[in-house]
Amino acid sequence: MDKDKRPEWYDEKNPEHFASAVRKGVQAEQNPSRFVKNGRFQKKNRINQNIEELAEGILKGDRSLLARSITLIESNAEHHFRDAQALLQKLLPHSGGAIRIGITGVPGAGKSTFIEAFGTFLCDLGLKVAVLAVDPSSSISGGSILGDKTRMEQLSRNPRAFIRPSPSAGKLGGVHRKTRETITLCEAAGFDVILVETVGVGQSEVIVRDMVDFFMLLVLTGAGDELQGMKKGIMELADAVLVNKADGENKRLALKTKAEYNRILHFLQPATKGWQTRAVTCSAMFHEGMSDVWETIQAFEDMTKGSGVFEERRRAQTKEWIYAMIIDQLQFSFFNHQDVKPLLPQMENEVISGTRTVTSAVEELFQVFSIDK
Repeated sequence: MDKDKRPEWYDEKNPEHFASAVRKGVQAEQNPSRFVKNGRFQKKNRINQNIEELAEGILKGDRSLLARSITLIESNAEHHFRDAQALLQKLLPHSGGAIRIGITGVPGAGKSTFIEAFGTFLCDLGLKVAVLAVDPSSSISGGSILGDKTRMEQLSRNPRAFIRPSPSAGKLGGVHRKTRETITLCEAAGFDVILVETVGVGQSEVIVRDMVDFFMLLVLTGAGDELQGMKKGIMELADAVLVNKADGENKRLALKTKAEYNRILHFLQPATKGWQTRAVTCSAMFHEGMSDVWETIQAFEDMTKGSGVFEERRRAQTKEWIYAMIIDQLQFSFFNHQDVKPLLPQMENEVISGTRTVTSAVEELFQVFSIDK
């Protein structure tokens, strides 16, 4: 702009009223050579941080450091695995104080909607809530959808809540290790309630049942069809059955479904010793029945802690975790063994061609397998 043609109201020392203005830029890296190795730029490691600093930040409730630490746990890099274990060792004495709740349900039952409504209800009570979603990873690409933050928009903005969708694939433990260790971090960070959502299919319900205190099954109204399609095994894992979408014209049918489930649950083996699994109604869409669900969980916690079942279950789960990790580690060691890897394709071809039995092929593979090598 020509200085002679500037309007009288123009103030070059204070251009805040303009739509755009020149700002001080980001200072350039003065020593870019520290990112160069052998003539090539190296990608900066975002999760490389002092273990002491991470532990101190988590204990203070720093959410960014908590997220970074979970990323460290989920990494499949060997050096990250060692760092993660060192971090967990420091935080282990500060864990165990939360109530761990597992949530599963038939497709369309509204798990994400319920978790958002229930999590918001708990936050309004003054509790800190962490939501861990066991996200199914592709067996082909290893990728995950990780879409829970978009489905729980309201809860994800709540300052008392923390949502972390985690992929279930990966070596050295998969769900067994990563989700359990994430629970430990969240408890050390001061969260009062840990909600673990399963994908609702296959083996994930059993895995999550083995890492939580209280397990809930979300179902839909219309008892006939749902009860016919419901697996008895999943029913026997549940400490409570929640009949969701009990609102409007559907409420009468929901109460009928609740009565049907209570009759059936009476004849099933209880999931927890001394506790009778019960059905309750709720409406996640209209945030109704959340207090009834929470009262049921509190009654469960009081009863099981009083009888010693609560601690007994946690000890059993820790023992199960040890054995699960042993199996995972043995499997990883076997398939990456220096003598097994080249021999395995040959054994596969011989079995497929019909020149060798499966049993003899497996026996030979185990003969060359040696952990000492």
